[in-house]
Amino acid sequence: MALSSRTSLTGSASCTLVVCRGCCCGNARKQPGTDPAWRLELLRAGAAEHGFQVRTTDCLGPCDQADVIVVRPSAAGRRAGGKATWIGFVSDDDSTEEVVRWAAAGGPGLAAPPATLELQFIKPPRDARVRSRR
Repeated sequence: MALSSRTSLTGSASCTLVVCRGCCCGNARKQPGTDPAWRLELLRAGAAEHGFQVRTTDCLGPCDQADVIVVRPSAAGRRAGGKATWIGFVSDDDSTEEVVRWAAAGGPGLAAPPATLELQFIKPPRDARVRSRR
């Protein structure tokens, strides 16, 4: 079986987007004028085109900064010093497309994020940092 340079049997060769779909993120009633289903489709289309992973999860915690996406580095990105990056306020097409561009370029450790996306970086909740060390 041939594998592209961006994929592997374990999926660890590409970064992973973890998209919150809890109580506030992805909820058009709580964020009028937004289309969370469309944004998730943009992310999935980007993943299909560029070879990164997209997963959804229940509430990640910082509801006051919805919509939240965590960009987890690939194995190569971790070896290069990349760390999981939390991004808040991803509630429009422009910021969603910036996330896609960064993931397509390799994500944390392998590519610099767009400067405007860096303005949306948030600190993970304390309990998320503790869980990640276990």
